[in-house]
Amino acid sequence: MFLDETGFLLQPLNRRTWAPRGETPIQYASARHDRLSVIGAVTLSPRRQRISTYWQFYDDNVVATDVVAFLRSLHRQQGRKLIVVLDRFNVHRKATRLLKESGAKWLSAEWLPAYAPDLNPVEAMWSCTKYGDLANYTPDDLYELGAEIGDSFVRQYHDPTIKRSYFQTAKLKL
Repeated sequence: MFLDETGFLLQPLNRRTWAPRGETPIQYASARHDRLSVIGAVTLSPRRQRISTYWQFYDDNVVATDVVAFLRSLHRQQGRKLIVVLDRFNVHRKATRLLKESGAKWLSAEWLPAYAPDLNPVEAMWSCTKYGDLANYTPDDLYELGAEIGDSFVRQYHDPTIKRSYFQTAKLKL
């Protein structure tokens, strides 16, 4: 299982777009800088090679206790030992330390090399949402932003081709 987190802002992520010649598109956005944080995971079942995605929203920045709760929840859902691949973010280090100190024998942590986000398939999930589905999107509030992010994740969840592309983007063989 690969794990990562990201943030989504109310400010739109501007991308190139098409418009009739001479009619420059204008995008109006509020000056608010509210954000939603998301923890996400991409799992690969060992026998059937089934890819699944999981996510959880947070109103504030993700802290170690959030990662611990997310991993415990995934462990309950999976019902088996988890091998978690993480980047070297301090929150991840603290979360794995807290879990090991609490006696979580169901967790094994593997660390990605420093400065190698391109090896994490979860980054492709974030990219698909941010640069694809939410490009040039201007929500009115955090509730609307969360709903649109959730819709994007659900679309990806139901498309096996997109989920396989996460591993192709990270240059990992299935």
